[in-house]
Amino acid sequence: MKKETHIDKIKRQYKETKKSSLLIYLILRVLVIICMVLQILRGDWNNAFLCFLSLILFMLPTILQDALKITIPTALETIIYLFIFSAEILGEINNFYGNIPHWDTILHTINGFLAAGVGFSLIDLLNENSKKISLSPVFVAIVAFCFSMTIGVLWEFFEYGADTYLKLDMQKDKLVNFISSVSLDPEQKNNVVLVNDIKETHILTEDGTIVIEGGYLDIGIHDTMKDLFVNFIGAVVFSLLGYLYILNREKYQFATHFIPTKNQ
Repeated sequence: MKKETHIDKIKRQYKETKKSSLLIYLILRVLVIICMVLQILRGDWNNAFLCFLSLILFMLPTILQDALKITIPTALETIIYLFIFSAEILGEINNFYGNIPHWDTILHTINGFLAAGVGFSLIDLLNENSKKISLSPVFVAIVAFCFSMTIGVLWEFFEYGADTYLKLDMQKDKLVNFISSVSLDPEQKNNVVLVNDIKETHILTEDGTIVIEGGYLDIGIHDTMKDLFVNFIGAVVFSLLGYLYILNREKYQFATHFIPTKNQ
């Protein structure tokens, strides 16, 4: 029997479900391929790799549905495709992170919401299909929240690793006009020294002096904490929605648009 290819799976899925998300998938895939060709012609291999990575990530929903025997709702699947495109192609390659205010914040908030949905579905499926386990709605919501926050933390680990070992800047820097540190205590007695109204910072290197105007350049701490905070907001929103959904599945059917279900 001929092994089913990824394209065959897409065709079969489209015939079975007629999902509008597959149209979004095909459009975005074509755009990414065009973008990758342009990056190769320009000799920008880093961006070309990001395009290739995006194409791989686009395959995950279909692969996961077949491997785990689940159905990903159309709305959730569409958001996943748009999220990948927005983060990699628009955010990194077209510098939406720098040009569009709060672009990174929006994506991290959405990520917190979606990850909570995935965590919720995992525990909710176990709760529904097991005769020996009966979990309270509060517990399911807490697990969904914790799952989302764990994903957020792991992503920040990834960003830190990329910045440290690959010399990237995924944890975006931020200018601040004050610092407080015990390292500046001349007596080294763990006393906090506050430096206010920083106007500029001078960095002395072997090649000369780099002047940073406007303050002190924070190296990603503010960005990391902001990302985790908005992830927290997204996780809380979905966890509350999931809690209400368990209490009354008919009234809060809106939640089903973001919760993968087990195939019958």
